[in-house]
Amino acid sequence: MANFETAAQADVAGDVVNASAGRANAANKQVCEADELARLVSEGVGSCTTAAERAALVPAELREAIECLKAERDAVILAHYYVAPEIQAVADYVGDSFYLAKLARTLPNKTIVLAGVEFMGESAKLLNPDKTVLLPEPAADCPMAHMVKKETVDAAREQYGDDLAVVCYVNSTVEIKSWSDVCVTSSNAVKIVSELPQSNVLFIPDQNLGRYVAEQVPEKNVILNPGYCPRHHVITREQVEAAELEHPGALVLAHPECKAEVLEEADYIGSTAGIITYAEKSDASEFIIVTVAGVLFELERRTAGSGKRFYFPATRPTCVNMDMIDLRRLVGCLASASGEVSIDVTPEAAERAKLTLDRMLEYAAR
Repeated sequence: MANFETAAQADVAGDVVNASAGRANAANKQVCEADELARLVSEGVGSCTTAAERAALVPAELREAIECLKAERDAVILAHYYVAPEIQAVADYVGDSFYLAKLARTLPNKTIVLAGVEFMGESAKLLNPDKTVLLPEPAADCPMAHMVKKETVDAAREQYGDDLAVVCYVNSTVEIKSWSDVCVTSSNAVKIVSELPQSNVLFIPDQNLGRYVAEQVPEKNVILNPGYCPRHHVITREQVEAAELEHPGALVLAHPECKAEVLEEADYIGSTAGIITYAEKSDASEFIIVTVAGVLFELERRTAGSGKRFYFPATRPTCVNMDMIDLRRLVGCLASASGEVSIDVTPEAAERAKLTLDRMLEYAAR
């Protein structure tokens, strides 16, 4: 009898192993098929003339595979407006930096896949230390996020003492956030700076957003840092004027990361979310968009059927780092849990950095 039981147990164990191997083979096949579909989409984007056409390249089979991979990891995909249309099309949520930061800590999922650059993944991890945060392309960085020297912050604190607030644009590393008092985004920077009790503000790292905030809050002494977004900083007044000559009835909608000379040409200045909402609600039918061209997908989606048209400066602004994120990397990230974000500073520095984000969300909610 004992031998029978042993044999039966062996058969059951063999069945379990075979079933497990079968599931593994099926899963591997699904990942391979999804990767091939993603490759085909990537090859096809060059023939597309609109953002909507790019998004439409994503086949139902690939969407289904991504849903299965998400379910296996209890994952949710967050995407920034600047990533490729086909990435936005498969994301669960799409938004600007403020929206994504606010949303990240409210989601129940165990895994957050952040289709954006490194500082966005770090912010999501700071706000969700117990969750797994994945970046489809960990090498996608933001040059501006590093454009601050510790000596600049220390010198300002020494000069102004307690009457100084170090205000850090969310487009910054964890370490730079840890030197600061509060974070802001382009959506809420003016509001938060205006409500700070300090009279003096060191705005880091972006000089252009800092200058725009200083103009809106003249009662504050805003000290600027020489950082900038390479994608917005290279846009010139002449490029915008040329677009205006070509489209004389179009309104100019510009991001405050642009230089002052460019903002002087704008009919509206705001964050990516603000630009999209303004265009959606405006009675105008033509717009010159002065920010990274990734916003076009959401602009077209929200204004579909309205006849509204969108133009960019002749040198179309693109973010090479955001462009590194494609469907193959997204599928690979979900399949293997690659690109996991870690916070590589001391626990004390991480807590200080997290506090700047918490304060931002508190101020913004007032």
